[in-house]
Order: sequence, then C-alpha cells, then structure tokens
Amino acid sequence: MTAPTSPEQKPLGPRPPRLLFLTLPLLIGVFYNAISLLTLPFTGPTLTDVLARLNEQAATSGLPPVQLSPDQLQWVLWLSFAITAVLILWLYYTRRALLEGRNWGRVSAIVIGVFTLLVFPVGTVLGIFMLIGAFDKQVMAYTRH
Repeated sequence: MTAPTSPEQKPLGPRPPRLLFLTLPLLIGVFYNAISLLTLPFTGPTLTDVLARLNEQAATSGLPPVQLSPDQLQWVLWLSFAITAVLILWLYYTRRALLEGRNWGRVSAIVIGVFTLLVFPVGTVLGIFMLIGAFDKQVMAYTRH
C-alpha cells in the first residue's frame, strides 16, 4: 500500500546512494546535540568548578579573576539551551528536506558541512563526506525540486 501523492508532487524516483553521505552525518548531529541538550541542566556545577580552578590559576599568574554571578551563569545555560535547540531543529529539517528532494535542503547541508569542517577531527571527516555527497551529480539531480 502506498501513500497517495498530491497532484503537484511528482514521485522522485529512487534515492541516490550518495544521499546517505548527507543524511547520515545530519542524523548523527541530531542525536549528538540531543544528548548534549539532555545533559545541559547538569553542567551548572561543572561550570562553577571550572571557573573556580581558572581563578586559582589566574591568581598565580597575575591575571584578573573571572567572575560570574549565579544569574549570569543561568543566562549562559539558557542561551546554550536555545542555541542547541535551534541547531537540532536546523539539522532535522535539513535532513527531512533532503529526503524529500528539496533543493534548499542541499544548500543548507552544504552550509552545515562547511561549518562541520571546523570541528576537528571527527567533524572534519563528516564535513568532507557531506560536501562529497552534496556535489554528487545524482544528488544534485534528485534535489532539483
């Protein structure tokens, strides 16, 4: 049993094999950032400990201490939450658009791939795979919609 297609939506045909070069790194990114988002509420004490150690080292080196009030720390955590949530949505909708054969999904995947190149070493490998997949002729033909 197949799902009915709307009159304006044409069947795309088989998915190209190198589309996996785009969708798999995006799926990895969604899961990685989701785990990061789930652990975010527990990072407050860790940040406080890191700041205390930095202040101890700063005292011996003559640098000014780093001071964050509890309100500022809370804002940092909420901002991290919001940025991570937006990133998860961007990765998810880009992957979904690619699977539907939309051109904006391929363009968005190229942008994500370029940014991923900066996350050395695993992100660099995933970014290279994404760019190889994004510029594949079959993938480009598949995402012309």
